[in-house]
Amino acid sequence: MAVLRLFASAREAAGTGSDVVDGTTVGEVLDLAVDRYGAAFARVLGTCRVWVNGDAADRSAAVAPTDEVAVLPPVSGGCQ
Repeated sequence: MAVLRLFASAREAAGTGSDVVDGTTVGEVLDLAVDRYGAAFARVLGTCRVWVNGDAADRSAAVAPTDEVAVLPPVSGGCQ
């Protein structure tokens, strides 16, 4: 079971910052998370980047039980 880490609006939509989700690919982990957290999470997920162990990953990337899958929404702000 992979550790799912959720940040910013993804965390707010899910109601948690982390969870343990069973899945062998990033896509499976994300699909199970959508089933668990619902439509609001699914909407946010569409704008997010996904990383596995600190590296950008797509839905087909393999996930091992000791991996961390991070969902990072876009951020704004900064100095002008």
